[in-house]
Amino acid sequence: MSDYPSIVLEQAVNQMASLPGVGRRTALRLVLHLLRQSDSDVQAFANAFARLKTEIVYCRECHNISDSELCPICGSPRRDHSTICVVENVQDVMSIENTGQYTGVYHVLGGVISPMEGIGPKDIEIDSLIERIAKGDVQEIILALPTTMEGDTTNFYIYRRIQNAELPEMPKLSQIARGVAVGNQIEYTDEITLGRSIVNRTLFAVN
Repeated sequence: MSDYPSIVLEQAVNQMASLPGVGRRTALRLVLHLLRQSDSDVQAFANAFARLKTEIVYCRECHNISDSELCPICGSPRRDHSTICVVENVQDVMSIENTGQYTGVYHVLGGVISPMEGIGPKDIEIDSLIERIAKGDVQEIILALPTTMEGDTTNFYIYRRIQNAELPEMPKLSQIARGVAVGNQIEYTDEITLGRSIVNRTLFAVN
């Protein structure tokens, strides 16, 4: 027998509980909150999520999420397009932007190399990064990946790909300063520490 008085309520709770970090108690509380809202508010809530899949696209240049083919950062003439900051995901772009310390553009890999999870170089956007560099005019690549074994593996792979590529000009390769604690994800690092790590970045070196 179901713990819920309504099948519709149970289905709504199940969907809410499928979100990362949302347990069933929290899901029930959220669903009951929505149930108390007006029809127009609930419809607006539902429409906002439906539009995520129908209207949001990925920038053709950097793979950040966008409302158009080219994201506002890549499309801005005020950004330094000669500097590309390589990050794991969209959340990292938002975190770095919040520091107000970076004026270049980004490249979102969509993950890091992790053999344990079956994620290889072809599963993330490394080839498109090399293609961007090969077009020329790129002076610096900043590696802003997690300070984890997977992040370091991805850093080294990108370094090797750049070294072996036939490029019109070899860009400077740097990485964020290790003010970000080893093992930390970029998106969970406070803005002051992250900002300082961007400003005080160091040349990437293979030990």
